[in-house]
Amino acid sequence: MAGHSKWANIQHRKGRQDEKRGKIWTRIIREITVAARAGGGDLGTNPRLRLAIDRAKAANMPAERIKYNIDKATGSLDGISYEEIRYEGYGIGGAAIIVDTMTDNKVRTVAEVRHAFSKFGGNMGTEGSVAFQFKHCGQIIFAPGTSEDKVMDVALESGAQDVISDADGAIEVITSVAEFEAVKNALEAAGLTPDVAEVTMRPENPIELGGDEAARMQKLLDAIEDLDDVQGVYHNAELDTE
Repeated sequence: MAGHSKWANIQHRKGRQDEKRGKIWTRIIREITVAARAGGGDLGTNPRLRLAIDRAKAANMPAERIKYNIDKATGSLDGISYEEIRYEGYGIGGAAIIVDTMTDNKVRTVAEVRHAFSKFGGNMGTEGSVAFQFKHCGQIIFAPGTSEDKVMDVALESGAQDVISDADGAIEVITSVAEFEAVKNALEAAGLTPDVAEVTMRPENPIELGGDEAARMQKLLDAIEDLDDVQGVYHNAELDTE
């Protein structure tokens, strides 16, 4: 199936994440903490914790640091209690933005998120104002040059919902949240290594921004992502970074 070209945007996003690598561990630790507190420290029965640990390993977090944070979250050690809060809003050109946070002080967090939106040309929305434009799903993306036939055969056989061929040659596999791990594991077992594999909020109707609008949108996204309490930012803007 033909899909909207997004490979350049994926690489651009990964590059900017690499620039902010220092904050990655902090966000992963929060995710481990919340996942372990909500579902316990047993990896066999807590898929959210398994995904968080996969992210930790990919970011080269030491095993003892992972174990320490699981123990802290499950009561073996005293720790801070985090609350998950989602904010929604609009960026440049009416682009939809979702901001997921984990915080021990929601008054501080909402003030910081609102300030970032207003300072850089966006607007905070109400709950549900843009979420309907996104699909909560698993997303597994392969670089251009990967065998589409092989990806499709393995993905659909293991329970994927859809396989989309991007105009640049990238291949995107969409799964339900529940089937994400099984599909990812099946693809990797078949020798197919994804460039991106995550549970995400995938935009249903991307909008293209170029020139000054793209630059302004990137500044807004950077400002939000730089906030200490922000765990993830999702948006439907396809930014022309040329």
